[in-house]
Amino acid sequence: MKTRTAFPIDVIRKDFPNLSVTIHGKPLVYLDNAATTMKPRTVLNALKRFYENENSNIHRGVHHLSQVATEDYEATRDKIRDFTNARHRQEIIFTKGATEAINLVAQSYGRTFLNKGDEIIISHMEHHSNIVPWQMLCQEKRCVLKVAPINDQGELIFAEYEKLLSERTKIVSMVHISNSLGTINPAKDIIAAAHQYKAKVLIDGAQSINHKKIDVQDLDCDFFVFSGHKLFAPTGTGVLYGKLEILDAMPPWQGGGDMIASVTFEKTTYNTLPNRLEAGTPHIAGVIGLGAAIDYVHSIGIDAIEEYEHELLQYGTKALTAIPRLRLIGTARDKAAILSFVLPNVHPHDVGTLVDQDGIAIRTGHHCTMPLMKRFNVPATSRASLSFYNTKQELDKLVASIRRVKEIFP
Repeated sequence: MKTRTAFPIDVIRKDFPNLSVTIHGKPLVYLDNAATTMKPRTVLNALKRFYENENSNIHRGVHHLSQVATEDYEATRDKIRDFTNARHRQEIIFTKGATEAINLVAQSYGRTFLNKGDEIIISHMEHHSNIVPWQMLCQEKRCVLKVAPINDQGELIFAEYEKLLSERTKIVSMVHISNSLGTINPAKDIIAAAHQYKAKVLIDGAQSINHKKIDVQDLDCDFFVFSGHKLFAPTGTGVLYGKLEILDAMPPWQGGGDMIASVTFEKTTYNTLPNRLEAGTPHIAGVIGLGAAIDYVHSIGIDAIEEYEHELLQYGTKALTAIPRLRLIGTARDKAAILSFVLPNVHPHDVGTLVDQDGIAIRTGHHCTMPLMKRFNVPATSRASLSFYNTKQELDKLVASIRRVKEIFP
């Protein structure tokens, strides 16, 4: 029998400078990873190296610095292609985040190919960024937005989703992992069902890209989006993956530099992919930092990360549910390392404020999922979201802090 290698948590934690800071005189316990992740020193060094040694705009430049910056920037595109198992590097479009990527699809593909009466399906657990762009498109094109329901555990009711599908369905856009519940949706089944009706499927991978292995060819999704800052990379970076033949049929959604082949006052000829969908000067350093973040994740191994985080989830679930009257919101059978909860007679904002005094960072509020909060009849939740640099000892500190909160609000 093969012996499992111990997860090198002590070594990993030393790679993240922010984990060494103190808050209110106490060591930071950072449990807000669904909002954004900490950045390893290799990513910070990549940013520093770019600005100190390579600082230049990319593409078109013939001087040395521009060529070096372009090579490093485009190397990240190849890393993402490999990381997601995309077929072609042209299928990787850089954006400033998952939100912009979804809007790009809605505004370019949606405005071009959807018509009055066409239907778009989302789920009840979507982030606002996967609701509002489709509402805007429906208002403009007079399409119909339909919502697949979820059960009391926070799981998609798949049979009800299937009932919504029809020949009128043109786009299905669903979250892979819920940022509020931790629910892992059956993305491959969602996609296969939609494809029976020739609908295009977008998977919001903002919360899955750093928790599990992503293979866009195996999923067979038409679009996949994620944000760099959820993958230990700088903010202001993101990715839209799209099947080549679909992206190639999509018109530009922004005009400007780099997305053109030639410009006259009479006519503009657009560039080829991926440039056609990437207008203007991008966050060059950030994209290079994203490449460094992917290298770092590779060095640990996404399978090892997923296994360790599952251990944390199990430990945290048992510890939190042992607190009298604490209620977990989101108890799906297939779940990532997100623990949302409510306490009777205590507003989540008060919970967040009080545990902060113990140096513990959690997120409180509706988590940009207001319809989901309404579904569970709560105004907000407290959310502890975990990453591979967290420990069971940190979860113990969270539990102890919550118990002190309960003493204040018996």
